[in-house]
Parts: sequence; C-alpha cells; structure tokens
Amino acid sequence: MNTGSNRGTNESATGDTTTETTAETAAQAAAETEEETPHVSKAPAFIKARKSLHLSWQVGVFVVGLAVIAAGVAMLVLPGPGWVAIFAGLAIWATEFAWAHLVLRWTKRKVTEAAQKALDPKVRRRNIILTTTGLVIAGALIGFYLWKYGLVLPWDLKDQ
Repeated sequence: MNTGSNRGTNESATGDTTTETTAETAAQAAAETEEETPHVSKAPAFIKARKSLHLSWQVGVFVVGLAVIAAGVAMLVLPGPGWVAIFAGLAIWATEFAWAHLVLRWTKRKVTEAAQKALDPKVRRRNIILTTTGLVIAGALIGFYLWKYGLVLPWDLKDQ
C-alpha cells in the first residue's frame, strides 16, 4: 500500500513502487560523495603537526612511490607483475597527493568500464573470432615453414 511517504521510489504506469537499490546507483552516490570530500593526507597527526616533518614525510612517500612505479615499468619488459606494481605505486602516492588520488580514481573507473565492455557478448564473440583467426594464420605460417625448410632453425644453417 502506497501511503505517499516513501522517498526514493519510482512509480510505474501501473502504480507499483520500486526502490532503486542497484549497484550502479550506489556506486554513483559513492563517487559523488568522494568528489565532494577534499583529499586529506594519511600521515599520522604528530607528523602533520610540524610543517617540516610533514614535508619530509611527503618527500619520502613520493620517493617510495616513484621507486615502486620505476620497478613496475622495469617489470613491463622483465618478468614480474608490472602493471600491479605501477598501480601500487600510484596508490602509495594517492595517500598524500590529491592529483594522484584523482588519477587513481580515474584509472579504477576506466578499468571497471573496460571489464564491463569485455564481458559484453558481442565484444567477447569478436575477440574470440579475432584470436581464432590469428591462431589459424600463425599455425599456417608455422606449417608452411616446416614444410619448406623442415625442422631446421634459421640460426642453425650449415652452408654459411
């Protein structure tokens, strides 16, 4: 029974009321409150009390975050979880710097959007088709090489 005192409900044409409790609505509300609240340093209170100590704290956080990000960039070409380290370094910076907090929030939003897009059936079907086509072409090229030259590797040629 609708008494008219329910806030946050939508009435459809048939008179039914439904509350909006979707994950998207909650995420949007959380994002709006995050945008309204200013960024605050995560340093302990005794460090924030002295300006020089707080500045040295920020320099230390910056150096540690930079080292983690540099290690992540190195791990992009070397074995290791490069992107994880880059995001971890960005999260370290976000504890002290508002710009890093904004970049990290933007990155999280883009990663979530990309994950949702990847789960779209049309996109998944396209990706499966492209991957299968690429594997067939690679298999055909490897088969042609083996048919033409056998199992001789290019750097093991004897006549040079």
